[in-house]
Amino acid sequence: MDLIKVAEQAFAGEKKEFPAFKAGDQITVGYRIKEGNKERVQEFRGDVICIHGSEDKKRFTVRKMSGNIGVERIFPMDSPFIESITVNKYGKVRRAKLYYLRERTGKKARIQERRAK
Repeated sequence: MDLIKVAEQAFAGEKKEFPAFKAGDQITVGYRIKEGNKERVQEFRGDVICIHGSEDKKRFTVRKMSGNIGVERIFPMDSPFIESITVNKYGKVRRAKLYYLRERTGKKARIQERRAK
């Protein structure tokens, strides 16, 4: 077991520091995309639905509305393709997993903003 952790730490390299966020917050994720031989950064802006995993293996799900269709994307925290994460709004929620937002539309799907921070 110790050899596995030593190997993971050796390949980990330097880690990027991202701002603290949790479920209900609205964030913008700058994700690096390769198209042919070109690279560009695409921004994905939406609400954090949930955060899974622990320590280095954390991943978070971001949901946005594109027209009338909900689009969800899962991002690993340790992905080398994540350029930046910025927190736009802090949400006031009482749950850690906000899967109920999938069935809600319009004003029912809004998350109240938390003023402090």
